[in-house]
Amino acid sequence: MTVLNIAMVGSDDLAKAVAKATDQRDVHTYVNKDSGVNGVRILSIIRPAKMPERIRPFFNSLCAAKVGLIEIDSIDAAFGEVLVGFASAGIEKGIFVINPPDGEWIDESKVREFMSQAGLSQWIQSDFDGVSLRTRLYDLMEEISHELESLKNDPLVVTIDQYFNVKGIGLVAIGYVQSGSISVHDEICVMPANVSGSVKSLQVMDDNVSIAVAGDRVGIAVRNVREESLSGSSMIVHPPVEDKSKGIFSPICVDSHNKSEVTVTKSPFQKRDLAVGDIVHASVDLQFVVGRVDSIDSGVVVSWDTPLFIRRVNPPAVLIAQLDSKPRIIGHAKLSRLD
Repeated sequence: MTVLNIAMVGSDDLAKAVAKATDQRDVHTYVNKDSGVNGVRILSIIRPAKMPERIRPFFNSLCAAKVGLIEIDSIDAAFGEVLVGFASAGIEKGIFVINPPDGEWIDESKVREFMSQAGLSQWIQSDFDGVSLRTRLYDLMEEISHELESLKNDPLVVTIDQYFNVKGIGLVAIGYVQSGSISVHDEICVMPANVSGSVKSLQVMDDNVSIAVAGDRVGIAVRNVREESLSGSSMIVHPPVEDKSKGIFSPICVDSHNKSEVTVTKSPFQKRDLAVGDIVHASVDLQFVVGRVDSIDSGVVVSWDTPLFIRRVNPPAVLIAQLDSKPRIIGHAKLSRLD
C-alpha cells in the first residue's frame, strides 16, 4: 500500500470531489483508495482549517505532505502566502485550480507568473473536476514513487498530533510516519519526554496491521508509556542501539536543539532581515517552536524556548516565520546545533 499525502488549500467542495471526508479538526482530512496494478494506492488530502487566520495547521499539513493542491479564488496576499509556504516546504510538485467566484475573473498568466516567482513552476493546472484531479494526483504519486519508497528505509520518525486512552486497549498515539517503519512489538522512545516503551498494536486506515511505513497515518497502541509523556508535538522513534562487545553504537535519530545557527533561505517575496531580539517560530515535523534571535554577527543564532528536534538523516526543510510580520513566512532554513 502506497500513500500520497497532499497538503491542500481550498474549499471543502473541491476536496470532497477528489476524496471522502474522514476527519475534521484543525486540519480536515479526505481519503481516496484505488486498487492499482501494484496494489492499493491511497490519496490522503490534508486541508488546514481557518487559513489564513491560523497558520500552524497550514504548517502541519506542509510537514506531512509530499505534493500540494491549491484552489485559487483570488490573487491577493493570502494567495501569495500560500505559495510561499509550499515553496519554503520544498513541495515542488502540485496542482492548482483556478476557480473565481461567479461573475469574477482571474488572469491565468498572473497566476503562473506568481507561481514561477515563488519557485513552483513545475505545478500543473487542472479543472474543477474530481476524476481529472484524482488521475493527476496518482500520476504525481508515480513520479515521486522513488522518493516515497526511499523514505521507508530512513530511521523511524512518527510525529504525533493526537493521543487518548481507549477502553480495553490503553494509550493510543496517532500521527504520521514521516520516515522509516514501525512494527508491532518494536521498542520505542517518546521524545521529548525521553520515555521508553513498546508497540502493542498498530492501525492504518482502521485496519489492524503488523507494520506501518513512511506516509501512513497510524494509530499506535503503546505499552509502558504514561499519557503525560505525550504532547501534541511528540515524536516516536526507535531507541539508540549499543553493543559494546561489537563496538556498535547507533544514537537516537534526532538531534535536540536548544540553540541553533540558522541559515535562512528567504522567500523571494520577503524583504525583511532578521535582527537581534526578533521572535521567530520554527515548524518542522509537526513541531511549532518559539525562538529568539541572540546574535547575527557571524550567522543568525537562535535560542529556542523548548527543544527543537531535527532528524540526523535527510532532515526536512525547517519553516521559519514571524507571526507579527507581513508576510509571516520568512522562508526555510538549515539548522546547525550549538552546544
